Amino acid sequence: MSDQWSALADEIAGHAQNYVDGLTRVAGGEGGDAIWSLLLVEVAQVSLAGAKLGASQDVILSGNWEPPLSEDPDIDGVRTALAERLGAVDDYAEVFDPYKDTTVTPYRLSDDLTAVAADLIHGLRHFEAGRPLEALWWWQYSYFNTWGNHAGAAMRALQALAAHTRLDVAEEALST
Repeated sequence: MSDQWSALADEIAGHAQNYVDGLTRVAGGEGGDAIWSLLLVEVAQVSLAGAKLGASQDVILSGNWEPPLSEDPDIDGVRTALAERLGAVDDYAEVFDPYKDTTVTPYRLSDDLTAVAADLIHGLRHFEAGRPLEALWWWQYSYFNTWGNHAGAAMRALQALAAHTRLDVAEEALST
């Protein structure tokens, strides 16, 4: 594996682990009233990693196959805890693909955030097993296929929540 791929794998693994750890802490109750802002930062940081994967040449595995892994860990407890913390703002509307499917689709932040984590965890398992090229391949493939869309949708929703929190307060202050 080239030094370029090795450095990128190390960088993406760091971002992936930070995202999973941060999401788990927020689901566990950390963040208080700053939950939207914390989640926005987590999603933005891992989206930067995804953008680097998207801008990189395609990662091609020898034999074009992914080595098998045991079943990925169940993170439904994180999703459930996030859904409880997010409450009424968990549900939102999104356009899945602005070029091919412009219908508005219902989404859940808790689902999006944990879908990203699930894909990142799968890649981390390859990375931790000493297969950084397989990890890169998985992260790049799943970025284009699933987690990039979920991260983008979640970032738009979280940015809107953060903006409403700040701007609606400013509008109330101005009207009094």
